[in-house]
Amino acid sequence: MKVGVIRCMQTEDACPGEGCFQAMDERFGAFEGIDEDIEIVGFVSCGGCPGKKAAFRAKNMVKRGADTIVFSSCITNGTPIGYPCPFAKKMRTVVEKNVGGAIRILDHTH
Repeated sequence: MKVGVIRCMQTEDACPGEGCFQAMDERFGAFEGIDEDIEIVGFVSCGGCPGKKAAFRAKNMVKRGADTIVFSSCITNGTPIGYPCPFAKKMRTVVEKNVGGAIRILDHTH
């Protein structure tokens, strides 16, 4: 599995992504039950509200080999800032439309 992670731009100062990486390493959260090796193709932000660069960045990670796009917990659950993204559903829809049906999309890394 080649993974591209999209995270909330507002959490970059508060979180270096260790929870996402731990979830990949230890196979919990979005990665529970995944038996294949996980390679990180990219770890990017959404570009700021309202997720204006998420689709573009997802498409670029797919061009670089990602077969899975994962929305981090800071987008779907609001961790660590306690405020889930109000644009998460729309952002996912736009990303799905732009990367095509062959790409797996997962939510909340941990």
